[in-house]
Amino acid sequence: MRVLRVRHEGRDTWAVPEGDALVPLSRAPWEAKGNVERSGPPFPRRGAHILPPAVPTKILGIGRNYAAHAKELGNEVPREPLVFLKAPSALVPHGGIVVLPRASARVDYEGELALVIGRRARHVPKDAWREVVAGVTCAVDVSARDLQKCDGQWWRAKGFDTFCPLGPALETDVDPKDLLLETLVDGAVKQSARTSEMIFDVGAVVAWISSAMTLEPLDVILTGTPEGVGPLSAGQNVEVRIERVGALAVTVEAEAAEDPSKS
Repeated sequence: MRVLRVRHEGRDTWAVPEGDALVPLSRAPWEAKGNVERSGPPFPRRGAHILPPAVPTKILGIGRNYAAHAKELGNEVPREPLVFLKAPSALVPHGGIVVLPRASARVDYEGELALVIGRRARHVPKDAWREVVAGVTCAVDVSARDLQKCDGQWWRAKGFDTFCPLGPALETDVDPKDLLLETLVDGAVKQSARTSEMIFDVGAVVAWISSAMTLEPLDVILTGTPEGVGPLSAGQNVEVRIERVGALAVTVEAEAAEDPSKS
């Protein structure tokens, strides 16, 4: 099932597509055990603003989860999942804007498959991940590569505002173990791999993270990026396409120059 989180007439709601319209739901399908509970009549898609399909308490990323990507950056393949945090304030919806901060001289795109958590969970067995994952969606783990190398901690390099485009929809019935993932910049394919190439699969990632912290409903896990990452420039368009999941598109802008009169 494809589920969108949208803002319509000033109200945020979950909705499912029905032709050219969207049907508002009384609650998310995973909360209703897969049932579609309508909360009103359909409304036109053009009258809705697409929001990121999650409202996370935390966003967790998995670093170097594709061997070829680790190699292209000159890194060793990790023996255990390498986890970092991104701020929820980094979220950007489909059709949104990624802002290149003045503090960084190189900001990279990293197309990824994202998991959205459906219920509170801790110590999830590897083979029980489906019980806690509501669905999957597309993401861009935008990364200030120069700051990532010099800071030690990745809070700034990964956590700038607009550094986590997510969406557009959540797919609740797609098996993520072997999907084609591609990232395009201005229409040219820059990354292309299958999720089966992950070093640590979805089950391993969920089990590892939940062994340390409680996963809350609508938390987000970014599962890693394949090789082919590269720098972004203002004016470019970035699109992440994942087989059977959808396509997420954003544009890139430079941060406005600081106004000395306001300092």
